[in-house]
Amino acid sequence: MESLKITFPGAGGEALAARLEMPAGRPTAYALFAHCFTCGKDSRAAVQIARALAARGIATLRFDFTGLGGSGGDFANTHFSANVADLVAAADWLRREHQAPALMIGHSLGGAAILAAAGQVAECKAVATIAAPADAEHVLHNFHAALPEIEAKGEAAVTLGGRSFTIRRAFLDDVKAQAQQDHIAQLRRALLVLHAPTDAVVGIDNATRIFTAAKHPKSFVSLADADHLLSRPADGEYAAGVIAAWAQRYLPAAAAAPAAEPAGHADRVVVEETGAGKLQVRVQVGPHGFLADEPVALGGLGSGPNPYDLLCAALGACKSMTMRLYAERKGWPLTRAHVAVRHGRVHAADCADCETREGRVDEFTCEIALEGPLDDEQRARIFEIAERCPVHRTLTGEIKIRASLTPAE
Repeated sequence: MESLKITFPGAGGEALAARLEMPAGRPTAYALFAHCFTCGKDSRAAVQIARALAARGIATLRFDFTGLGGSGGDFANTHFSANVADLVAAADWLRREHQAPALMIGHSLGGAAILAAAGQVAECKAVATIAAPADAEHVLHNFHAALPEIEAKGEAAVTLGGRSFTIRRAFLDDVKAQAQQDHIAQLRRALLVLHAPTDAVVGIDNATRIFTAAKHPKSFVSLADADHLLSRPADGEYAAGVIAAWAQRYLPAAAAAPAAEPAGHADRVVVEETGAGKLQVRVQVGPHGFLADEPVALGGLGSGPNPYDLLCAALGACKSMTMRLYAERKGWPLTRAHVAVRHGRVHAADCADCETREGRVDEFTCEIALEGPLDDEQRARIFEIAERCPVHRTLTGEIKIRASLTPAE
């Protein structure tokens, strides 16, 4: 993957700072992400979700709204409508330089802004909100104590997230004037609402109101015990995974069937360098693609499993599948098989059952757990069958590897 640092003109002409997270291969689609109120493009949720989507093939643009982070302009002169206009400008930039966003995602107030902006981006097919308020006016609770001063003096300095911001009366008037329920009702895009029932900043009732106002197709996913800012990495990864999987039905490029393997090569695995980092490669197995890499400590980006991880995965998957098929054929109550595989190298002299007596020997250790009301005889037999799985037999049998050098294209 690659993170591109870019700048594009906002709705008011200010230079907006942005990052475009690009997947290793050709993007299946482009997405636009809107951050939470005063957060910025480099907030934990914005970075994690954008990169997780890129890892799944969806190029994602995240940027700082006017007056925030690395973007130009004065935050005090902005309001909710200005954020919406910046989102439309971001979509315009993507359309000019790459491809218009088919997916638009917003976190917290950014979610409200996305709901208002999506209708102005014709190519947008799907919208996802994360912990979004049903009304833009909800943001006022962040500085409720300063509202009398803002009304009386026209502005006031408020502290949000440990930083000081000037909020003016025009901001209050703008959020109060938003017809957000109309924006939601007239969205005419597939909608995914993600919200935590325990969100202490934007209550779950907001998700209910958004979902109720929207027309089908619409979906709701609970973020369980996540906090409002998705502070735990696992919550951001989960949200990104759900969004990417849900969006597949609606993204035009992703909806197309995968290209078929060339005739005569349906059984081959293709591996090629991505150009990202020194060691990252993309592995294509028929219609399935993923990254392989090495850890950062070994010169890689840590963006995927290493070659021995993949070999361990092949062995573990084969054992699991073999045990499942055997148990099903026998009608035995195997609820779940769990296989943990590790690879290492040991001194041949320390290996009592190895034919090689010098140097080192590759060793795979497999720990197998079988769940379900199996008796001891059934467990022993299933374990014995696992030792006969095809990959196990391949690794312990005679292997020939024949390589050829093909002409450069």
